[in-house]
Amino acid sequence: MKDLPLVLLHAFPVDARMWDGVRAPLGERLRLITPDQRGLGRSPLPETDREPDLDDAARDVVALLDRLGLEKVVLGGCSMGGYLTMAVLRLAPERVGGLVFIDTKATADTPEAVRARHDVAARVEAEGAGWMPEAVTPGLLAGKAAPEVAERLRELITTQPPAGIAWAARAMATRPDSLETLRAADVPALVVVGEEDALTPLEAANTLVETLPDATLVVLPEAGHLTPLEDPAGVVEAILGWYPA
Repeated sequence: MKDLPLVLLHAFPVDARMWDGVRAPLGERLRLITPDQRGLGRSPLPETDREPDLDDAARDVVALLDRLGLEKVVLGGCSMGGYLTMAVLRLAPERVGGLVFIDTKATADTPEAVRARHDVAARVEAEGAGWMPEAVTPGLLAGKAAPEVAERLRELITTQPPAGIAWAARAMATRPDSLETLRAADVPALVVVGEEDALTPLEAANTLVETLPDATLVVLPEAGHLTPLEDPAGVVEAILGWYPA
């Protein structure tokens, strides 16, 4: 695994700029790839009649690996990026040589969460993304998050295309439970969680660790759901401490 590139997939509702704080230190030691997911950042939303499905985003990731000539990578992501990692693992497990799960979970949404995601999609299509930072920041960041982190999150959210946010929200709502997929993942895994993550808390991280055959857990103190934004140094230390030299 030590010679494999690391692909990190970003959270919702932002883009790959959420990895800005980890790119340089990780890039000194690893080949790091941080793509935008379909419809977000600079990645276009394909015109299609298909219902939103993370399996299509997983095909995007596999197509990216093909374009880069990468047979196998260490694959991971934060929050939605973790869900997409699990979708890739279902689609093409032979392309995955290691896993990094950051502030994410393996279970499907509850009916209440599904309704909430569809409500978000409908509202962002009608009103744009300007309302979202105030609505989602309390759940995404720890209570003691620095003001500049909250401002950076606001910028990342409000610059996303509303159609891409809506697509991602609906795609997440349809994702399946991935516990059986993870039980069959016979590769090393790292699980990172913010101590104050209210959306995918330590309990969800422990479920990942207990389900994966070979997993290491790192808890980052005083961090919430978006640890790469709140504690990039902690995320870098966790990854490099786990990644074989």
